[in-house]
Amino acid sequence: MTANAAGRYATALFELAKSEGAAGAVEADLSAFQAMLGDSAELSGALASPLYTAEAKAGVLADLAKKAKFNAMTGNAFGVAARNGRAGQLGQVARIFAALAAADRGVVTADVQTAAALTKKQTEALAASLKGAFGREIEVRTEVRPELMGGLIVKVGSRMFDSSLRTKLDGMKTAMKEA
Repeated sequence: MTANAAGRYATALFELAKSEGAAGAVEADLSAFQAMLGDSAELSGALASPLYTAEAKAGVLADLAKKAKFNAMTGNAFGVAARNGRAGQLGQVARIFAALAAADRGVVTADVQTAAALTKKQTEALAASLKGAFGREIEVRTEVRPELMGGLIVKVGSRMFDSSLRTKLDGMKTAMKEA
């Protein structure tokens, strides 16, 4: 998880934030930033685009951090990543940071992809079910992917459970081709 550049950035940021007592604030900032990336295709596209300079990306990220009132450490990390050509990987940095923070708290993170947004009650029921299966506290992070058409994909650590309608239809298509 931490072998690539995003993992190294996330690990360094987590260790620094933890030593400074700001891990919770930085985690909240990164979670909000992930939501911004999910809501704005323009933002995520601009950060990943080679058409914009590293300084331009750093400026956009600095403005965003200021307007969102992010912790200074988060803003500094954004600037370092942007100036080093890693602005497009900040979403992945945020995901890895969240996993490191959860592991530090003794919580297992479950990444859940669904065709439609889950209600709070459904998310809580899923967390309770996963807690029973894994015997540990589970933190559920959801992502809506309409192309799944129905069902869900749950990833906990290296284990993945796929009950999406898309996967079932693909399986039927393969079976029909073989017949």
